[in-house]
Amino acid sequence: MKLNNSNKSLLSFISAVIFIFAAGLGAAEARYASIVVDARSGRILHATNPDTRNFPASLTKMMTLYMVFDALKSGKLTLRQKLSVSRRATGMAPSKIGLKRGRSITVEDAVLALITKSANDVAVVAAEAIGGTEAKFARMMTKRAREIGMRRTNFRNASGLPNRRQMSTARDMSTLARRLIVDFPEYYHYFGTRQFKYGGRTFRNHNTLLHDYPGTDGIKTGYTRASGFNLVASAERHGRRLIGVVFGGRSATGRDRHMRKLLERGFRLAPVKTTAYKNYKRPTRYARRSYRSLRPRQVARRVKSTAATTPKRWAIQVGAFSDPAKARMAALNAANWITRRTAFTAVVQRGQGQLYRAQLIGLTERKARDSCRVLRRHKVACMPIAPPGSS
Repeated sequence: MKLNNSNKSLLSFISAVIFIFAAGLGAAEARYASIVVDARSGRILHATNPDTRNFPASLTKMMTLYMVFDALKSGKLTLRQKLSVSRRATGMAPSKIGLKRGRSITVEDAVLALITKSANDVAVVAAEAIGGTEAKFARMMTKRAREIGMRRTNFRNASGLPNRRQMSTARDMSTLARRLIVDFPEYYHYFGTRQFKYGGRTFRNHNTLLHDYPGTDGIKTGYTRASGFNLVASAERHGRRLIGVVFGGRSATGRDRHMRKLLERGFRLAPVKTTAYKNYKRPTRYARRSYRSLRPRQVARRVKSTAATTPKRWAIQVGAFSDPAKARMAALNAANWITRRTAFTAVVQRGQGQLYRAQLIGLTERKARDSCRVLRRHKVACMPIAPPGSS
């Protein structure tokens, strides 16, 4: 049967209407899912539709960053290395920082742009640097996701821009968040960046929980019309870290409010454990103040006075940093994997500045060595430290 031009036009119009209607349904069908887990043990404290497959949107960039951190750890990339900007990267849809073809961006700036601005142009730059093409990089992402336990996730691009085959679940995203914390303690602190300056502009992190929910230190937001408002958040209180995931929020404000409620409920279900040794109690003033509220000299005085009352027990060291916040984060990340230990950041002088050592204290020699073996299995550098004066 032959169609005349009038019938062809009518069919084209009907097809367009059906497509638009289907697209609208896709946006309306963003399905709600959520999960809250204890970051150390993996214990699920709350779950609603945790295995329902949804569009991850820019949560995808968590996996992109996992691949970048993996390349940094293996030596394939360095933080100061410059990555070239291709025509394809320049032409990406917003959100982006406006990279120009033929220019370059350092790996560290790329990490910060992905975390704060959720820049799609930077996602392509990172993908092409590691995989050659974004399509190949997406296959690498999916393969690595399977290896770390994300069983119901498929990636088709590095940014999270709409693709009907790019799907994930709340459970898988909580797994990815845990692995980012455990596998890359030396890089995880970037997720706590509140703002990033580049090219004369300041980009504020989309994760507003960093500003208004105590203990939040990451991780990532995401949004498309089809996905709804997504969020993965990590918050730590008194050494206990929780990871929350929300898919399909109806608004950014509502999603954030819901995440706060889920985390509050999770902290009530995950009480803080007492310290490992019986005869040592941290001074009340020290216990109630965080390093973020102290100047370097105050930190040194507080740590010095605390260390003077500490029993002669073994410790383990998981890093040394010029930034006290990074040292504290490394100590707390390690504490998440060693039960019943006290996270503690020691400080020593280094010329005109300070060197902050991330340590867990109050261990027997055997427990210190066993703890280091556990941490090394999780790819965390660890060194047992004997008490002063021991032979």
